[in-house]
Amino acid sequence: MDLPIVCCTPLAGPTLGADEAAATASVFKALADPHRLRIVNLLANSDQPVCVCDITAHLNLTQPTVSFHLKKLTSAGLLDREQRGTWAFYSVNQEALEGLRRVVDSKELVS
Repeated sequence: MDLPIVCCTPLAGPTLGADEAAATASVFKALADPHRLRIVNLLANSDQPVCVCDITAHLNLTQPTVSFHLKKLTSAGLLDREQRGTWAFYSVNQEALEGLRRVVDSKELVS
């Protein structure tokens, strides 16, 4: 699984290549849904990984719908998944969030 956000050039940098733009766009696509933003918000405010069952209850969505959104976020490298028995637990990939911050921080320019 790629972590496209970690390798990307800041948007305010002097150049943004086609591959970097595609990698960055895939992360923004993963975040371009209100349910996914709520999932990231829930996980970012949790001190420990959260069970998919708790995410489902929090969003008041069906389990298959939540699993679809979690897969999109995990594939984009924004979430980490841990299997514990029959349940999956999710947490925010802190390195990916830091990379996202760097991408949108206009004060960090690439030399």
